[in-house]
This record gives sequence, C-alpha cells and structure tokens, in this order.
Amino acid sequence: MIVRNLQDLQGTDRDVDTPNWASRRFLLARDGVGFSLNDTLIRGGTETFMWYRNHIEAVYCVGGEGTLEDLTDGTVYEITDGTVYTLNGHEKHILRATTDMRMVCVFTPALTGREVHDAEGVYPLLTDAAEDPVVAAE
Repeated sequence: MIVRNLQDLQGTDRDVDTPNWASRRFLLARDGVGFSLNDTLIRGGTETFMWYRNHIEAVYCVGGEGTLEDLTDGTVYEITDGTVYTLNGHEKHILRATTDMRMVCVFTPALTGREVHDAEGVYPLLTDAAEDPVVAAE
C-alpha cells in the first residue's frame, strides 16, 4: 500500500516547478502501479503548448479556469472546476490558464519523473528503471 500526503512531496525530487506550472508527483513508474498521478498547479495568465505523443493523459480540473485548444481541429474547450479531459488521440494542444488552475493528472505509461517537454512539447518515453539514478539507488 502506498500512502502519501501532498506536504510530504514538497521539496523532494517529486516536486517539479517551472515558470508555467508546478507538478507534485504522487505516483511514478518506480512505484510499480502502471500509471503516474500528479497534482499540478497551472499558473494563471500562462499558455502552455503540449503534445503527449508517447503517453495518454487524463486531466481532472479541481480548481480554477482556463481553456484547452485542440490544435488538430481548432476546437476550444472551457476548463473549469469539475471538468475532465483525456488526450486519448495524442492531440497537440494549448492550455491557457485564466486563473490559477489545480489539476489532477494521470499518465499511462507511467512517467519516471525525469521527463522534460522537448521543443515539440513532447515527453520522451522513458521506461528503463536501470537508467534512473533514483530507482537504481532504491
């Protein structure tokens, strides 16, 4: 059984902060559950281009508001508290946060925690735990 509190993640390698967002990673590939789970804060007034070419992501908004633009067809969706969206077609998209937004994000395959968006907005597919210095040390 895995039990974690948000406060326990702060200041650890599971707490990733960028200019547009902060992601606290409750579950990662090394936890062995087959998916990853993040509590992510999207900063109000930001615009983030993303494309999860190698992952399926489901996102549940639990606070704030903004829009999601599907770049495959130009559709813009309002995202508010209680909205879920799933990028099951690996859609290129732009998330625009009108206010600070709090999102619960689930990825499959599971993220290792070492992924960084590349110039195309893509997370690489990292699956080899032996290459992960945190996992190798456990």
